Amino acid sequence: MISINSLNVSFGGETLFDNVNFHITEGEKIGLAGKNGAGKTTLLKIICGLAAPTSGSIDKPKGIKFGYMAQIMSHNRGGTLMDEVLTAFKERAELEKSLEAATAELSARTDYESDSYSKLIEKINSLSDSLALMGSEPPRVAAGKVLKGLGFREEDFSRNTETFSQGWNMRMELAKILLAAPDVMLLDEPTNHLDIESIEWLEKYLGGCKSAVIVVSHDKRFLDNVTTRTLELSAQKLWDYKVPYSKYLILRQERMQQQMAAYQNQQKMIEKTEEFIEKFRYKPTKSNQVQSRIKALEKLERIEVDELDLSSISFKFPPAERSGDVVYKAVELGAGYPGKTVFRGAEIEIKRGEKVALVGRNGEGKTTQLRVMTGELEPLEGESRTGHNVKYGYYAQNQEDILDKNDTVYGTLDRIATAVTRPGLRDLLGRFLFSGDDIDKKVSVLSGGERARLGMAKLMMEPCNCLLLDEPTNHMDIRSKEVLKKALLAYDGTLVVVSHDRDFLDGLVDKIYVYRDGRVKTFPGDVNDFLRSLDIDAFSDLERTALPAGKAPAEPKPAQTQEQKAASYKEMKSARGEQTKIARRIKFLEEECDKISLRMKDIEKVLAAPGQGDDIMELTREYLECKRELDYKTEEWEKLVENYDNT
Repeated sequence: MISINSLNVSFGGETLFDNVNFHITEGEKIGLAGKNGAGKTTLLKIICGLAAPTSGSIDKPKGIKFGYMAQIMSHNRGGTLMDEVLTAFKERAELEKSLEAATAELSARTDYESDSYSKLIEKINSLSDSLALMGSEPPRVAAGKVLKGLGFREEDFSRNTETFSQGWNMRMELAKILLAAPDVMLLDEPTNHLDIESIEWLEKYLGGCKSAVIVVSHDKRFLDNVTTRTLELSAQKLWDYKVPYSKYLILRQERMQQQMAAYQNQQKMIEKTEEFIEKFRYKPTKSNQVQSRIKALEKLERIEVDELDLSSISFKFPPAERSGDVVYKAVELGAGYPGKTVFRGAEIEIKRGEKVALVGRNGEGKTTQLRVMTGELEPLEGESRTGHNVKYGYYAQNQEDILDKNDTVYGTLDRIATAVTRPGLRDLLGRFLFSGDDIDKKVSVLSGGERARLGMAKLMMEPCNCLLLDEPTNHMDIRSKEVLKKALLAYDGTLVVVSHDRDFLDGLVDKIYVYRDGRVKTFPGDVNDFLRSLDIDAFSDLERTALPAGKAPAEPKPAQTQEQKAASYKEMKSARGEQTKIARRIKFLEEECDKISLRMKDIEKVLAAPGQGDDIMELTREYLECKRELDYKTEEWEKLVENYDNT
C-alpha cells in the first residue's frame, strides 16, 4: 500500500536517520520502537505528509487517508464533547448531502434516455456504495461507544471541551481518529493519558479495525497485544522485524550476538591472511598464493557490527534538606472542584523519608491530592497540613502546558538558575541528553519525551525535600525509566508518586494509598505485597474490580446534639485506645518479621555454600521454623492492618 524508499533526514548537518526503506501493507499493525529523539515522530510526520525528508521518496495510492495523533495537539474550544467528536464524520455528512441533492435532482428529471441522466444514476450508485462502506451505524451511536470505551461517561457528552484536562482532550482527539476510520492510523504514544481499562479497550479496537496502524509506545504489553511487526530506529538506521515487541527484543539480541560472532571470525581470518601475505610476500615460490590472497581480501565484503544506541539520561537528585518528622497530614480530607467532590474522608500521614505511591483509575483524585498538597487547590472539607520546613518539588503530567513554548531549552533553566547553579547548566542539560545545538531549540519543537526530560531537569534546579511526581514516566523510554528509578531510590528526601506502571513502582515505594470510588485506603508495603494481599496479579485487576471491605464515604451527616456529641466522644476515645493497641502490635510484628527475614537470608547464604563445621540438618530445621513463624506473624499482621484501616 505504501512504500518508503531511501529516506534520509538531516538537520543542521546532523543526520537523524539515513537510507530507511520499508513497506506498509493494508491492515498491518506495526510498532515503531527507538529511544526518545531517534526520529520516530519525524518519520510518522513524513509518512502522512506533515513533514518532508531531506532525500528519498514515499509512494502511496492517490486519495489514501491518514489519521495522525501527535504527542502534543491543539484542541478546539467552544463546543461540546459530542459535537467535537462528530466532526470525525464530516466526510460522511458531505456524502449524505450530495446523495440527497442527487436523488432530488433525479426525481425531477424526465430525460430518461439522455447520457446525463445515466451519469446521474452512476453518481448516486457511487455515493451509495461509499456510504455503505462507512457502515450503517448512526454517528452518535458510534461516537458514544468509542467515547465510553476511552473512559468518558455519558454525562460528559454535553460538557464543553474547554472544561476537560489535557489528558482527556487527548482522548477526545484519539476518539475522532478512530471514528474517522482512515486507511492508515499513525499514533504517537496514544496510551500516555489512558488508564488500564481504556488501554485494554483500545487494544481490542485496534486489533479489530481494518486500518493499517503504526504506533509509537513505551508500553511493552500494549505493543505485544496490538502489533505483529516491529520497526526499530536506532543509530540512524532502521531494522525491520516481523514479530511483536517482546519477540523483537529477543531476535535483536540474537542478531547482535550472531553478527558479533561472524565479525570476530572474519577478523581472525583477515588477520591470518595478512600474516601469510607479510610472511611470504618476497618469496618467489609463494608469489601466486600471495597475490591470490591479496585479491581475495580486496574483494571481501567486510562485516560491520551495528552500533546500538545506548545513550540515556544520567543524574541523581541533590541531598534533601531535613524537614519535620511528619511531612504531610490529612484529616477527614475531602477534595475536588466546584460542584464535584472527587473523594472525602481521607486520612493520610506521610513521614520524612517515606516513598509513597498514589494508585487508582484516572479521575479518582490522585492528581487532585497532589494539587491540594501544593496549595493549588483548597480542601472542600477536613484538614490538609504540610509539615515543618517542607519544600515541595512538583512534576506535573502536563509539561506541555507548564513549559514556555517560546523559550529555549537553555533559557528554561537559565530563568530559574542562581549565581551558584548557572555555571553548571550545560552539564545538567547534557545529563538529560541535551547537548550542542539542542540547548538552543525552542520548547515548541521538542518531542513529548524531550519535554519530559526538560521538566525533570527543571525539577533538579529547584531545592526540595519532598518530590511530588505525577506520572513521571509518561513519554520516557525504558532506559530513562530505569535511570529515574535508580535516582529516586537513592534520593534521601520524601517521595509521593502517581503511576500506573507496576514495574516502575516495584521496589521503589514502601506505602500505598489507593483512590477508588470516592474513598482512600492505606496499605503499608510495596506494590507486590499490596497486589498479593488483594489476591490479584496486576493494577489492571485492581482497576476493574472493587476494593474489599468498606463503602464510599457518605455525605456529611446533620449536626449532633450535645448528648450525641458526648456519646460520640466516649465512643471515639474508646476506639482510639483500641486503635493505639493495634498500631503497637502492628509495629511489633513488622519488627519481628524483619528480624526473621534477616535470619532466613543468613541461613540461605550458609546453605548455598556450607563450611565443614556447618550442621546442614539443623540449619534446614531452623529455616523451616523461621518460615512457619514468618507466615504466622504475616497473617496476623495482615488481619490487624485491615482492622486498623476499618476503625
